Amino acid sequence: MLRFVVFDQDGPASDFAIRHAHLFGTDDVPIQGEVRFEGGLIVCDKTAKEAAGLSLQFEPGAITADDATVEFAPGLLTLRTCLLPSSEEPYLLALELARHRIMLFLNKLEDWQLVDLPTDHPVLVLFERARATFTRALVAQREPNDEHGNRGGYAWHADQLSRASLTLAIEASEQLAKLYAERMVEQRATNAIYRKAVEIYTAAASEAPPADVPIIVPSTPGVVMPGRPQVGVSVGPQQFDENLQRVLSGSMDFITMPMRWRDMEPKEGSYSFGPTDRWIEWAVRKAKLPVTAGPVIDFRRSCIPEWIYIWENDYETLRDVVYEHMKHIVTRYRRTVKRWTVASGLHVNTNFTFSFDQMMDLTRVCVLMVRKLHPSARVQLEITQPWGEYYSYNRRSRPPMLYAEMVSQAGISVDSYALRLQCGSPSEGLSTRDLASVSDLLDRYAQRLEKPISVTCVGAPSKASAAQADALEPGYWRSPWSEPQQADWAKAFLEICAGKPYVHGVCWQDVIDHDPPESSPEMPFGGLLGADGMPKPVAGAVAGLRKQMREMAASAKSAV
Repeated sequence: MLRFVVFDQDGPASDFAIRHAHLFGTDDVPIQGEVRFEGGLIVCDKTAKEAAGLSLQFEPGAITADDATVEFAPGLLTLRTCLLPSSEEPYLLALELARHRIMLFLNKLEDWQLVDLPTDHPVLVLFERARATFTRALVAQREPNDEHGNRGGYAWHADQLSRASLTLAIEASEQLAKLYAERMVEQRATNAIYRKAVEIYTAAASEAPPADVPIIVPSTPGVVMPGRPQVGVSVGPQQFDENLQRVLSGSMDFITMPMRWRDMEPKEGSYSFGPTDRWIEWAVRKAKLPVTAGPVIDFRRSCIPEWIYIWENDYETLRDVVYEHMKHIVTRYRRTVKRWTVASGLHVNTNFTFSFDQMMDLTRVCVLMVRKLHPSARVQLEITQPWGEYYSYNRRSRPPMLYAEMVSQAGISVDSYALRLQCGSPSEGLSTRDLASVSDLLDRYAQRLEKPISVTCVGAPSKASAAQADALEPGYWRSPWSEPQQADWAKAFLEICAGKPYVHGVCWQDVIDHDPPESSPEMPFGGLLGADGMPKPVAGAVAGLRKQMREMAASAKSAV
């Protein structure tokens, strides 16, 4: 059992909202267990005897208590502790969250080869403040009672110092992630990192690699991609007008056509290709934009037609239906689509549920169909909820990383893996996390899978949804979601993704807000444009990153 002491601004907390909480073990794999607030403590009953960590939503806040003053706040974020052994004595939650964040900073400082930063660099100065405050929190743990009281042997002052340390460490780690991204974006835009990787590969193998293919070198996690990362946006088939075309033309490297089953075949055997055809025709003939299609198979409730539920408990028939649907879609668009996202979220195993063998069989069917009918296309498999918290309560599912690894081990050949990295929406798996945690997540996927990564659906809202269950409160980054905040998040987030040498491209989740907002298949208020068709600040942020990288590439080319 794990127990954690929590305080509020007045003393020992009398209540604490448990949101997005789960336990995890080795390799960050979620484990089954119950997390609840009881008797003034967070109590975690776990099924495994091994050490475990706790991930949950937490808001350190701006701390203004005497010597623990920190005036900025990181937001309402999902954070985690280190792995902790079971103990009869409770842990101090804020202290353990700060401990993990300090460890993450030190690990990434080495992984990103930034250990040569001067000690007076602002990032290291900020980190040293975090570490010094953490040390003071350790010393203050057993201070005698004051007017605020204590709990579980911990003093309120230690909690305030721990919160201050946590806030400082989150800020330091985000600044470190942005510093690394700024350096790497320029190297990717100018192709410098790929040329260096070719040199390292050639020296080690005594021969040059094939031209313009992803290669693996010891100095980077995962593969190194040639050229700059591509920037695109997903376009709903029903939204088609000259204003949208004008916004997209010249500001994107590609478009994604979602091809949701409910849109493509709303009635069994009756396909509705028209809306998708007109966008693809415009992209290929007029805008000269490459088209990424899919995911073609996605069993989320918002993506499948009602008639498919008749086969919910008849896998053999459902498999045949999936086979025929894939065949229809790929056959029709194989002359115009360059990259296929064949399936999405099969590992989550909700709405429709499959055995592990059926999960893998459907994956194989989807991949092989594209390989057979469109052998020149790139094929990618989409991972949803990449943090994997769903596995802590759904044992019929599979952890996302494990699923991807087993796909490779089963000989199912994909060209890349795709990740959905949305946040700020009241849905399972879409709680808000900080930039450093996301950057670390991408590195872990790239390192273990050794395949290119596409970020096929990235986004945050420009305002909070009007109605949301408290248990699904998605949180926010730095301040509650607004149009300027959405743009600031997008600029920082996309730059982090684009700076990764293994990322093929990033795709914003939707081009325009839906009216009503709740009708959006992805996220209310998550578009580049408002429902009135006017660009939001985020549109400039997304297009601005693409423009910045193109200018860097042009400048480097002219300097040669």
